[in-house]
Amino acid sequence: MRLDKFLTEALGITRKQATKLLKDSQITLNDQIIKQGATKLTDSDTVVFDERELSLTGPRYIMLNKPGGFVCSHVDDYNPTVFVLLDEVAPEKLHVAGRLDCDTTGLVLLTDDGQWSHRITSPKHVCEKVYHVELADPVEPVVIEQFAEGVMLKGEKVATRPALLELLSPTEAIIKITEGKYHQVKRMFAATGNKVIGLHRAQVGPIELDDDLAPGEYRDLSPEEIAAFQK
Repeated sequence: MRLDKFLTEALGITRKQATKLLKDSQITLNDQIIKQGATKLTDSDTVVFDERELSLTGPRYIMLNKPGGFVCSHVDDYNPTVFVLLDEVAPEKLHVAGRLDCDTTGLVLLTDDGQWSHRITSPKHVCEKVYHVELADPVEPVVIEQFAEGVMLKGEKVATRPALLELLSPTEAIIKITEGKYHQVKRMFAATGNKVIGLHRAQVGPIELDDDLAPGEYRDLSPEEIAAFQK
């Protein structure tokens, strides 16, 4: 592969941008500055840009412990995006498989594999999500039954799918849902006259948030975790 083509794929840039990086002496090949885009690469070559070794990887699958105050989009006029937390080549090629609200924390899955993320987000696939919820007021026991039957949300014509609600304390709960409606958990509790003041996603399908990840930290998914949504 030509060096300039390698740069376009590894960095997600245009051929013109790759040529400029080369002319500006920003690329090294085996510790030597290279300016010729037509230079052929071999499997043993090492290409470095901005002190990072570049490589052409296959599909990427990442688990992030999302902090509050970050949005799950590439561009936002008011808040930082989760992509600024990633020290990755070409993060703009990644997308979030199941977004979280700006103030919601916890498990976010990122990938550049569209088919894989479709199995998580498509309504045709039943993917359970588990959240820890903090509430402004005590939860009445009858709400457990209401959630199990499905809740009619404001502005919707069809009730939610049945959801499992487990009370941890009068104002704390675990909720398991199999949909991804807009602000669904918050709207479900609002429909019962309560308000969510803290929301944390702990699990998506069989993938649980790694306890070793501090807010803002991430890691690659294991082969077993990736395979969970390839079946």
